[in-house]
Amino acid sequence: MNAEFVNPFISGLLNVLETMAQTSLKPGKPMKKKTDIAKGDVSGLIGMVGPQVKGSLSITFDENLALTLMERMVGERPAAIDADVADMVGEITNMICGNAKRELSEKGFDFGMATPIVVSGKQHTISHQVDGPKLIMPFHSDDGMAHMEICFDK
Repeated sequence: MNAEFVNPFISGLLNVLETMAQTSLKPGKPMKKKTDIAKGDVSGLIGMVGPQVKGSLSITFDENLALTLMERMVGERPAAIDADVADMVGEITNMICGNAKRELSEKGFDFGMATPIVVSGKQHTISHQVDGPKLIMPFHSDDGMAHMEICFDK
């Protein structure tokens, strides 16, 4: 997978969480993912389609990190993942993809974005709907883990 294509999504995640939720993440080592089972408790998934590319992005948060992000963004901490937390995860996913879309369009890659889907629960699955390799990258924070998955059929 082309780093030139992946890096805008990574910088989008780091920028969105730093700006919107005053949360710093430390990137871990990317690897290929071989299963559809999510590494966290709540995931946002967004599809992307364009003339040169078809793919999807997901971002999965541990429950504690998702609740902390919600608390930092709106000032109240829910007791558990609920509809408001799911909406926030969908919006974060949308913002990450939007940041990457802007950066990639400057390099000649244009694509449209679908509406994000949010899935939650222990051991939930993420279906990328694309026949390409799945790259997963862990991100560490004091409040839990986030995992970004990127999949392109390119």
